[in-house]
Amino acid sequence: MVIVSTAILAGLLIALSAIDLKTFRLPNELTFSLIGSGLFFAWLSCGDLKGRVIGAILGYCVFVAIEVAFKKLRGKDGLGRGDAKLLAGGGAWVGWSGLPFIVFIGSGMGLVAALFPSFRKTGKIPFGPFLAIGIFIVWVAFNFQPFGILPGQ
Repeated sequence: MVIVSTAILAGLLIALSAIDLKTFRLPNELTFSLIGSGLFFAWLSCGDLKGRVIGAILGYCVFVAIEVAFKKLRGKDGLGRGDAKLLAGGGAWVGWSGLPFIVFIGSGMGLVAALFPSFRKTGKIPFGPFLAIGIFIVWVAFNFQPFGILPGQ
């Protein structure tokens, strides 16, 4: 089950990242699919469904709060609502305890990318691909033990 869910997660994250890199948008159809599939696999595997629901809600609310605060302080957009939905999807897949790790990894990678002129020429950097990498890394860290041994084997 972990291998199938990992493949679905990877496919959704790759699609979202490719679209965000081209359009600076994260489509609702894919972000909602990410949230729904994360909750579905939690339910299917008898995982921590409550923690995943809390993760989805918390991920969304925290990024919306940051988005609104930044807009009030700076008068321009910093985060998009799609980023909030993407983090909600990350929370649905790894639970609330994985959210700080996702944000830390994604933010760190985004800061490194900002050093490269190819990302700076448009004046905007899509955050979605970096969040997606953070989500995938945290998912793998939470679900796979060292040396490729799956939990419970």
